[in-house]
Amino acid sequence: MRAIGTAPRLAAARLFAAAVLAAAAAVFPAAVHAQSGGWLDGLTGALDRLSETLVTPEQERQIAETEHPKVLAQFGGEYDNPTIKDYVTELVKALGKASDRPDIEYRVTVLNSPVVNAFALPAGYVYTTRGLLALCSSEAELAGVMAHEIGHVTARHTAQRYGRSVLASGASGLAGMLNMPMLQQATEIGSQLWIQGFSRDQEFQADQLGVATMVRAGYDPKAMASFLAKLQQYSELQATLAGRKPGEADQFNLFATHPRTAERVERATEQAGHSGAKSREERDPYLRRIDGIMYGDDPDQGFVRGRVFAHPGMKFRFEAPEGFQLLNGSSDVTAAGPNGAAIRFDLAPESQSYRGTVRSYVSDVWARGQKLASIEALTVNGMEGGSGVLRLNAQSGPADMRLTAIRFAPNLIFRFQFVAPSQSAAQVWPEFGTVTGSFRRLTDAEAAAMKPLRLRLVRAGRGDAVETLAQRMAVNDRHAERFRALNGLKPDQQTAAGQTYKIVAE
Repeated sequence: MRAIGTAPRLAAARLFAAAVLAAAAAVFPAAVHAQSGGWLDGLTGALDRLSETLVTPEQERQIAETEHPKVLAQFGGEYDNPTIKDYVTELVKALGKASDRPDIEYRVTVLNSPVVNAFALPAGYVYTTRGLLALCSSEAELAGVMAHEIGHVTARHTAQRYGRSVLASGASGLAGMLNMPMLQQATEIGSQLWIQGFSRDQEFQADQLGVATMVRAGYDPKAMASFLAKLQQYSELQATLAGRKPGEADQFNLFATHPRTAERVERATEQAGHSGAKSREERDPYLRRIDGIMYGDDPDQGFVRGRVFAHPGMKFRFEAPEGFQLLNGSSDVTAAGPNGAAIRFDLAPESQSYRGTVRSYVSDVWARGQKLASIEALTVNGMEGGSGVLRLNAQSGPADMRLTAIRFAPNLIFRFQFVAPSQSAAQVWPEFGTVTGSFRRLTDAEAAAMKPLRLRLVRAGRGDAVETLAQRMAVNDRHAERFRALNGLKPDQQTAAGQTYKIVAE
């Protein structure tokens, strides 16, 4: 949750809808790509070639310049580490010179996000997150990810995607002019399919181009597949920690934006005729480069430490109940709990201008037009508050939502949405009450003592094992699982004496 900015205005009932949309965003691309094959692949290729002609190289640059600020806003801005940026920039430039389009000038941005992702806009705008850099264990793995993104740029896949949107918009408009509402609906649904992401063919082509680029640059292309296998293990653990089922990827991670598998990359390597004879691995030199990189949340966006969320910049904290898993987002903090219970915390967009009582804010502004019950004024650790309850008719059945607002400063109102199925709401209201009661200010000393987590290196000794090294991890639980996922170690694999490994430390 960022220190400055306004959260989007959401009606109370949309909390459930947001969860549904997030799940759909992760699942939908895979479903779309699974349908391609045979005649549909041929049609896709023809549409790609037609779409590409609708966007000129100059328009590609304009698109990238327009979208670049949006990418920065979505992913926490640029990571402020010139050494890391220069390193990734030089790597991408070297890969670009070894690609099919050595004439392209690449603009590299390392995003200040713990999410593991990389992507490209047209005209050579290439992005990776510090989260992805932390998960890579060698320069070859990072080169594999970047070479794949360069493949999307050289093949003009984003231009094809934008061209598809033009075609889809034109088809929809024509159907409307012809007074054919059923056709219009179909073309509008179809446009979402084409715009949603890169097609299976485009991903496979980017892999093939990336493999060729890696080989020409002296890297083993198998590192591309090994990294995806590691990412699968890491993503499954992160899904479990966030209260999702294994395989339900975060909507912004690499699997969501690039639905690929290690097996598909291996097939691309085989079809390209590359056996992986070249082996520029650069493991230890790479690890030394990322030693000390920030891991997890940035202080400017607050910290999740177990069940506590604390924001040292804004100087507040609160604690979730047992069994709830906190997740820090760009504009809110959410927590999924047992039996369908959930919590959402954000900053009221009306904070700057609203001067009435907090009780009236809840009833007259936040829940305006809704049938609100049990409206009351509160005092939370010396701060003015207000609360009320809504009955929702969710898809899964009736649910109750308690809206609680707290005035933290004259121009700052923070909000909690506590949600539970109606049949169990009475049992969890006391737990939700403890969350409200835990919201308090941080002292200057407490705020100053909060430091971000960092990636650090340790060398395994003869008596070390996964369990002994994992205990050095600055995490609250699942030490060994987190250590294995961070280092790409399989469940039955042990550490090797003299080998360097990554841990998370304060």
